[in-house]
Amino acid sequence: MKRYPRDMRGHGPTPPEALWPNGARIAISLVLNYEEGGENNILHGDAASEAFLSEITGAAPWPGQRHWNMESIYEYGARAGFWRLHRLLSETVVTVYGVADALARSPEQVEAMQGAGWEIASHGLKWVEHKDMPEAEERAQIAEAIRLHAEVTGEAPKGWYTGRCSMNTVRLVGETGLMDYVSDSYADDLPYWVEIGERDQLILPYTLDANDMRFAIQAGHPDGASWERYLIDSFDTLYAEGGRMMSVGLHCRLAGRPGRVAALKRFLDHVRGHDGVWVATRAEIASHWAKTHPHQRRERPSEMDRDTFVDRFGGVFEHSSWVAERAHALELGPAHDCAAGVHNALCRAFRAAAQTERLEVLRAHPDLAGKLAAAKRLTAESTGEQASAGLDALTDEERARFTELNERYTATHGFPFIIAVRDHDKAGILSAFERRVDNDRETEFAEACRQVERIARLRLGAMLG
Repeated sequence: MKRYPRDMRGHGPTPPEALWPNGARIAISLVLNYEEGGENNILHGDAASEAFLSEITGAAPWPGQRHWNMESIYEYGARAGFWRLHRLLSETVVTVYGVADALARSPEQVEAMQGAGWEIASHGLKWVEHKDMPEAEERAQIAEAIRLHAEVTGEAPKGWYTGRCSMNTVRLVGETGLMDYVSDSYADDLPYWVEIGERDQLILPYTLDANDMRFAIQAGHPDGASWERYLIDSFDTLYAEGGRMMSVGLHCRLAGRPGRVAALKRFLDHVRGHDGVWVATRAEIASHWAKTHPHQRRERPSEMDRDTFVDRFGGVFEHSSWVAERAHALELGPAHDCAAGVHNALCRAFRAAAQTERLEVLRAHPDLAGKLAAAKRLTAESTGEQASAGLDALTDEERARFTELNERYTATHGFPFIIAVRDHDKAGILSAFERRVDNDRETEFAEACRQVERIARLRLGAMLG
């Protein structure tokens, strides 16, 4: 089977009601990344100096060398930036993403975090790139990060964010079975679940846009006012939508600079000027979501084997199981685990078929209010559809008119008149019948195919919601 693992659907067009506590319209997660002392440095056993998220334009790693300027920028975060942010946020609910090595090298800062009642989640063992890290090594580092975190802070972390992660990170963290949430995702404005083996893992998406890292990249924020405006615009949009979550990413060496912390303060003043705002730790948000929206495993069409898929959807295109057989062979994924997704796959198979094959699908459809209906030999789907428009209760005059039109239409076009009856009442169906009977065959073939696809969509809606 060709399968596409990425989930391009998520919560779909209608996200679930968040039902934040006390009727709040928005949940705000303030995140302080504590990385200073955990960054790349040959003192830490790394091959080169750090080059990521600093004030140094165009920074590059220095293999085998320490980088005095880079080190001093990170030191600023621990020595000055942290304390400036701590003074501003000490009465505010905050989640710290703490790199375990960095926490171990900053006991006063850890004490201050805990004194303020902040949640300390894990930010991995070291603030390094993981994309090329062998799976076994990354698994071992995750275990060591949890162990060291508990040793330094007194308790194991409930949440995780690596940041510079690999394609294996979320799975490996989920496999530990220890985290209430993982935040290595930027895929949504709401939490969501992923299935990792037998474990249902909650994902709390993080942010790279409402994040002070934009000061450290080319074409990022040139000043605090730009960042402040972006944060306020993000908040205002999400607040107006209601039922959303907003993460704000902070770094001691970035937002902790005096020219930026003032902008952060003004943003927080703006937030406090609104009712219905829940400022919460990520652990609190995760706990709320797990209780309010517990994960429910369900049958997923993209994961069905061929026989199961065809058994389930082979009758959606009337008496034409080959459509489902070919649809199953397409590149399906999570986006197809809904009525619209299965419908798209089936329609692709139908549209790609030879005209003679599509003609047989048209001919497989019964006449409206015809002999098969009278003999009660329609499929259950067709029976219900015709009954929904009252075609099972025609007067003698109406039945005679439908019979006349059926015979005339079939003689002209070579296939029965097809219309998605659930979209119409009896009068509308009869009007369309009379209007379409004299179309040329090419026009009517195309219209009949569209109606077959529409019937399939309605059937799938009833099956999958």
